[in-house]
Amino acid sequence: MLAALPTDEYARLAPHLESVSLPLGQVLYESGHELRHVYFPTDSIVSLLYVMLDGASAEVSVVGNDGIIGIALFMGGETMPNRAVVQSAGQAYRLPGQLLKREFQDSIALQHLLLRYTQALLTQMAQTAVCNRHHSLDQQLCRWLLLSRDRLPSDELLMTQELIANMLGVRREGVTAAAGKLQAAGLIHYHRGHITIVDRAGLEARTCECYAVVKREYDRLLPGSGVA
Repeated sequence: MLAALPTDEYARLAPHLESVSLPLGQVLYESGHELRHVYFPTDSIVSLLYVMLDGASAEVSVVGNDGIIGIALFMGGETMPNRAVVQSAGQAYRLPGQLLKREFQDSIALQHLLLRYTQALLTQMAQTAVCNRHHSLDQQLCRWLLLSRDRLPSDELLMTQELIANMLGVRREGVTAAAGKLQAAGLIHYHRGHITIVDRAGLEARTCECYAVVKREYDRLLPGSGVA
C-alpha cells in the first residue's frame, strides 16, 4: 500500500511512520472503539471479525501488505463495527489517525489510492458473505488459505485449527476434517499449528469462484500493491 504512493506523498508520511511488531492474537481495536491509529501491515495479516452478542465471531475480511487497518478514520465514521485481530504475526507501520485524515483531505493521490482500496475491501467482504452462505467448508478453507498466502512472504502459515475455526465461524471439528482432506490430497501439510501450502494450483482448482473474484478486483484496483 505505502509503496503504491507517489514518492513525494510517501515522503510526507515517512517521518511519522512507526515500525511496530504485531504478535499473533493481538487486538488492534474492538467494535465501536475510537480509532487512534491506522496500521499498514508489511509481513503480517490482520483479520476483521464481526463479533456477536454471545461471543461467536466470523471473519469478514483479511488485510495484509495490500491494505490499511482503520478505514473508518478517512471515511468519516471514526469507529468500526468489527474487531481487528492479528491473524499472522509480523511487522506493520503505525500512523496517527488524525495525521492520515489531514493528508487524505490534502492529497488527491492518497485519496484515490485509499478509496480504491476501500472498494476492493468491500468486494472481499461481500464475497466472504456469499461464500459462507453458499459454499462448502472445504471450499471456504481453500479460499481462506489462498487469500492468506497472497499476503505472506512464504508458503508457511502459523495458525491453529481453533483460530481458523473462529475466523470461518465454524466448529473446530469441521476445520480438522477439511484440513485433513486437503492434506490427504497433497495440497497442504499441517502439523501443530504450522500449515504449509504444497500445491497452490491444486488449492485454486479446489476452491470456489469467490477467491478469483476477490483477486481480480484487487489486481484491477490496486496493481502492484503487494498481493501475490
